[in-house]
Amino acid sequence: MGFAVMSMTQEAADRVKAIVGGAGPDAKGIRVGIKKGGCAGMEYTIDMVSEPNPKDDLIERDGARVWIEPSAVLYLLGTQLGFEQTTLRSGFTFTNPNQTSACGCGESVELKPADLAALAAQGNPVVNASH
Repeated sequence: MGFAVMSMTQEAADRVKAIVGGAGPDAKGIRVGIKKGGCAGMEYTIDMVSEPNPKDDLIERDGARVWIEPSAVLYLLGTQLGFEQTTLRSGFTFTNPNQTSACGCGESVELKPADLAALAAQGNPVVNASH
């Protein structure tokens, strides 16, 4: 088994399963990506998946499936997907070692591509993004 692009907490897995369970029979999981936008330059995206893209990476935990779009892989390597619910908000969280800053409202981030040489030096196998 190769290096996982991302991991997810039990809370995130439970939330993904709840979302998919309430979305109808075609829902298979969620898809995480990034797009340009916001005051810090990039935003995380989360979409429902009914037909997985064979080029996406897949992570799973306890039946929860999260696909990662290929253009986001280098920005999401080592990221942990979480879920938090507080009095004021609830939503997915991203603990991302590639994040260099975030805007004040927390809606957008500045990301740098992961350093593959540093990952290799730590003993992590090279990511196989061509499935």
